Amino acid sequence: MTAFEANFDGLVGLTHHYAGLSFGNEASTRNQLQPSNPRLAARQGLLKMKALADMGYVQGVIPPHERPNLPLLRQLGFSGRDEQVLAKAAAQAPHLLSAASSASAMWVANAATVSPSADSADGRVHFTVANLNNKFHRAIEAPQTAALLRAIFRDTGHFSVHDALPQVALFGDEGAANHNRFGAVYGDAGVQLFVYGRDDRQPVAAPQRYPARQTREASAAVARLHQLDPQRTLFAQQHPAVIDQGVFHNDVIAVSNQQVLFCHEDAFVDQPQLLASLAACVADFQPIVVPRAQVSVADAVNTYLFNSQLLQHPAGGMRLVLPEESRQHPGVWRYLNQLVASGGPIRELKVFDLRESMCNGGGPACLRLRVVLTEAERAALNPAVLMNDRLFATLNAWVDKHYRDRLTQADLADPALLSEGRTALDELTQLLDLGCVYAFQR
Repeated sequence: MTAFEANFDGLVGLTHHYAGLSFGNEASTRNQLQPSNPRLAARQGLLKMKALADMGYVQGVIPPHERPNLPLLRQLGFSGRDEQVLAKAAAQAPHLLSAASSASAMWVANAATVSPSADSADGRVHFTVANLNNKFHRAIEAPQTAALLRAIFRDTGHFSVHDALPQVALFGDEGAANHNRFGAVYGDAGVQLFVYGRDDRQPVAAPQRYPARQTREASAAVARLHQLDPQRTLFAQQHPAVIDQGVFHNDVIAVSNQQVLFCHEDAFVDQPQLLASLAACVADFQPIVVPRAQVSVADAVNTYLFNSQLLQHPAGGMRLVLPEESRQHPGVWRYLNQLVASGGPIRELKVFDLRESMCNGGGPACLRLRVVLTEAERAALNPAVLMNDRLFATLNAWVDKHYRDRLTQADLADPALLSEGRTALDELTQLLDLGCVYAFQR
């Protein structure tokens, strides 16, 4: 059956700020407490979405979450009117106010794991919302994410959105950032690779400095929920040594599309065996393994070389969508140009300025959720979220109307920011035909 890959990018929220909440994400920690520019961040994301839509890719938008999260703050014991809750949290526990205000839901590669209908026994596209339970500011996202996905992929005859796995460490699940799918043709049954950071049955093989967020138990549970063929499902462990160097998700050290895997030499435990397994079950498998002698893990983390989008090129081969930081690093940029000149599957480099997202540790791949769709499935989703000239102009005008161009952690206690966010999101639900998906609307 004819199918294609669509990208659904997260729209940056109004409370985008640098709080250093994500231990293990070195960019997030490095830029802690610096002022941010939410308006610029949203505009940078929209520019990438529109550029990909103009190239012919199907591109959708996933809305931000309501922030600050007042119900959460009340659950944590801060009482009173809205402005009193904010003031008490700012005075007594500013780190909790920051977590409750995080715009981290913009990185929708962590929103869910997605399996296309060609791979699922019931012939539906399956989504399992990630529980993200390794980080408090992200663990609170799951209910809102589920509501938004169901507002977009609303036809249950074509789509199944599963709630997050149990919120316990055994089932730590970070979504599509640790998931790859291989296959030369999108509409044919593919091979799915789940990458985990730790296996509680083998606790010795674990990182020592930074946490391993994805567990093998979570990956296995998602594969069962999605009704995948065990013969076409692989599990691999991310190398603990690279996690300790800041590779908090697999998409910081590897990216794939169709029959191509672009990864670092040190990405996986027992990498030669994994590559052999993929070659055995993926027709025309083409690994591109970047030698550590040419690009170190540290350089990969600093430039987000692998946190790129590997997209099918209309002329054949692949197009690699990269952050500006990759171009600014002489060694990485030299390697990439040599790669294109080599005549391999990567034919073109496309660079975007995503500095606002990058400063918080999220590159091009973090900002998008990949969904393989048939034409019938495309027709069944909410069409109002698909990027085109009109939506691009509408969302840019919406951003300019509602977003601030400077935000610090101290601003999170401003009741006006809460009011601005609710007004903006109420308007956005109408622009994107979402219905009542936010708590304040009920």
